[in-house]
Amino acid sequence: MQWIKTLFCFSVFLLLTACSGEQSKTTLRIGHTLDTEHSVHKAMIYMAERLRHYSNGEMDIVIYPSAQLGNEREMVELLQIGSLAMTKVSAATIEGFVPEMKIFSLPYIFQSREHKWSVLNGEVGQNLLSETRKAHLVGLGYYDAGSRSFYMTDTRVDSPEDLTSKKIRVMESQTAVKMVNAFGGAATPISFGELYAALQQGVVDGAENNPPSFYLSRHYEISKYYILNEHTAVPDVILGSAHVYNNLTDQQKQWLDKAVADSVEFQKELWLEGELQALAEVKKAGVEVIYPDKTPFIQAVQDFHASFEGTRIGRYLAQIAQMNEDEL
Repeated sequence: MQWIKTLFCFSVFLLLTACSGEQSKTTLRIGHTLDTEHSVHKAMIYMAERLRHYSNGEMDIVIYPSAQLGNEREMVELLQIGSLAMTKVSAATIEGFVPEMKIFSLPYIFQSREHKWSVLNGEVGQNLLSETRKAHLVGLGYYDAGSRSFYMTDTRVDSPEDLTSKKIRVMESQTAVKMVNAFGGAATPISFGELYAALQQGVVDGAENNPPSFYLSRHYEISKYYILNEHTAVPDVILGSAHVYNNLTDQQKQWLDKAVADSVEFQKELWLEGELQALAEVKKAGVEVIYPDKTPFIQAVQDFHASFEGTRIGRYLAQIAQMNEDEL
């Protein structure tokens, strides 16, 4: 099935390229796994509008939402062979392609939303985007994915001790696995598409994600508790195919970069609105939203942080911490 999907995607790519040549238009295809109500999809629609504006109609974007072209990893692989122009992936998804990205999966590296965006827009964030080049990718920017917190089907959690031996679904990220284990839980990697059934059937006791994802996935229907411990703030990364991007003219690259930057600011605003709405809706549905003391959670992962001393990740951690001290 995978080779059929790849062949189909490549065929569509060739078709769009041919049409583009006839109409003197360059059409870029973007795929993502989220539904059309998500802030990421709306931001991509805005990106397409801005690209048409900047290019005076010479460039366009076609969006394939809801995993039509595969999961996040599969779409990264399509980028690498030039069969897809762009995608949005969680930074955690590309750890296997760009190991340095695991920095974002470490718990409690950001002290505030403002600190996070200072890092992403600053030297550390931009250096990490450039690291994607070695994987035949182009890091174009970051979308806000908020903070990830735990939610549980039947267990109230006020401290890490309440997670002891509980099976917690995580993304297929070794860093996420180690983080949950550091809290005392039993990390269980499961694809997001299979998670609803896994929660329903008791395969896992809970999971962790941001408020809009918790709400839009309808996981609140089978989870009694949402614990806002906000352990990680893993951003989404807007990725381009190096093959496609490098074949654009300098002018086309400038148009695209500006359109991406506009969509980033637009998505930030949508994200904040979506977070507030999601929390209001899950409370209305009967979920108990818990605001725990974060101190025990932060203390529980100190040894995990210390394990990176002397590594590239450790150096990034030190830079991020220093930026927060400078801001204070």
